[in-house]
Amino acid sequence: MATSAAIQPTPIQIVRAFAGAVPSEVSARPVLGILGVVMGAGIVTLAGRMLTLGLADLKGNAGIGYDGGAWISTAFNTALVFIGPFTVYLGGVLGARRILLSAAGTFVLINIFLPLVHSYSLLIAAVALAGLVSGTFYPLTLTFALRSIPPRVLPFTVALYATCVDFAVNIAPSLYGWFRDHLSWRWMFWNSVPLTILMMVLVYYGIPPSPAPKRKGSPPSFAGFLYGSAGFATLYAALDQGERLDWWRSGVFTGLFVAGAFLLLCGFVRRLRGSNPLVDLLFLGKRDTLLLGSVLFLFRFTLLGTIVLIPQSLSVHGFEASQIGPALVWTAAAQIVIALVAALLLLRNFDSRLLMAIGFACIGIACCMNASLTSAWSAANYDRTELLMGIGQSFAFIGLVSTIVLHGLFFGALATPQRTLTFSAYFHLVRLFGGNLGAVAMVHFIAQREKLHSYLLGLHVQQGNWIADASIRQLTAGLFAKSSGLADASGRAVGLLSGRIRLQAYILTFNDGFHLVAWACVLVMLVVALVRRVPLSYGHFTQLQSSTAPNQETKS
Repeated sequence: MATSAAIQPTPIQIVRAFAGAVPSEVSARPVLGILGVVMGAGIVTLAGRMLTLGLADLKGNAGIGYDGGAWISTAFNTALVFIGPFTVYLGGVLGARRILLSAAGTFVLINIFLPLVHSYSLLIAAVALAGLVSGTFYPLTLTFALRSIPPRVLPFTVALYATCVDFAVNIAPSLYGWFRDHLSWRWMFWNSVPLTILMMVLVYYGIPPSPAPKRKGSPPSFAGFLYGSAGFATLYAALDQGERLDWWRSGVFTGLFVAGAFLLLCGFVRRLRGSNPLVDLLFLGKRDTLLLGSVLFLFRFTLLGTIVLIPQSLSVHGFEASQIGPALVWTAAAQIVIALVAALLLLRNFDSRLLMAIGFACIGIACCMNASLTSAWSAANYDRTELLMGIGQSFAFIGLVSTIVLHGLFFGALATPQRTLTFSAYFHLVRLFGGNLGAVAMVHFIAQREKLHSYLLGLHVQQGNWIADASIRQLTAGLFAKSSGLADASGRAVGLLSGRIRLQAYILTFNDGFHLVAWACVLVMLVVALVRRVPLSYGHFTQLQSSTAPNQETKS
């Protein structure tokens, strides 16, 4: 213990080493590289949201039914989960620049031709390939940030990254509604083409070519990454389809779940047989790294308030994407300004954990306010809460990513390329798999609570109940003039009353969902309190690098 403590670098040594390893000023090339990798994260987020929003139009154009269409989004997200761990292998063998350029070029070609595909099998294959190549954008963002971005602009880079990702999530409904009303639903795919081409230009000029890696010792294991990636992807496919397939009562779900568990076991056995030179799993075993992973998982769950609950609470009224968009655009608008404020606070040595806690507190308060939802609400009723939600999401996301970066630097994430790739891939896998797992849990929660509330409300709406009978008689009298007879009017009245009950059941369900997200915010704040503060801050990096820059110029 004494020996390990003796060789442990001090915070000042870490700051000096990192400050000397990256440029003190931002030249044109790093700026372009920063914009390129940040755009990549925003593009893949927007592509996933567009696919979800435009799924009904896509199924109608290709003549796909409900069961077949349910696998389209699953194919895209399963490919994203698969490529996450596998990007560690690709990044170590090929380098970030080669992967980003080749993957982005393939993504452009796929999105050009996807709206023209009418074969179901070809559509599933194309969507899966699109998810496979675009899934490489996320893991390489943190890797590039840790190794190439000057410390004095790192908080602004984190703020830009958070803004792009959250902005893409919240602006997607309005953007898709505008595309469908003024251009075509096909722009759910084509909008990614010019953005990705711009990203390729930025990556080409902003990220220099990396030399071929020198292989020492045993070559990297292809099988270990393949087993792990395939295992996580298969498990995700099982969980994503579980609610539709009725979980263990379905042979498809059981087969997918067992296959995923078996593949993960194969990856674990392969790891025990021999270590992989591209992976440093022991580096991930630190207490704070695991805690931050759980915070990221819970953060992704809290985003479901704006991704799932608000859009569905409006869609049950029959609102379309263009009408749902105004309820979310306030979140996107707030994040642009709040992200800059958060970055300035970090440069003034503001504790990133406190920034996180403030953000989750704002999200929890906004969800409690939304829990007063009634059947009379429209998009305008979410204006105030979504503004508060935007502040909370910006503070929470920027504080979380900033804390992850500081902990990675303090514990030696830059010591070797293996640690950097492993560290980035771990948080990418938690972000993607955890976020999708949270969405599956929320969908299951909504389905079960809606059944419960429908049953409880139905107990009070039975034949012989004077309130129910009076409502049916009033509705029958109002519909009789435009019905073929008394029986037809009475049947239509019963249908309308049933619809009212179902709407009220959904309203109560969404209120429960908002309360669930609020309690998740309370839980994540307790976890944040357990994360230890590292003796590093972005202000220290900036001060030390500014003082060492003149000395470096004198020596040169």
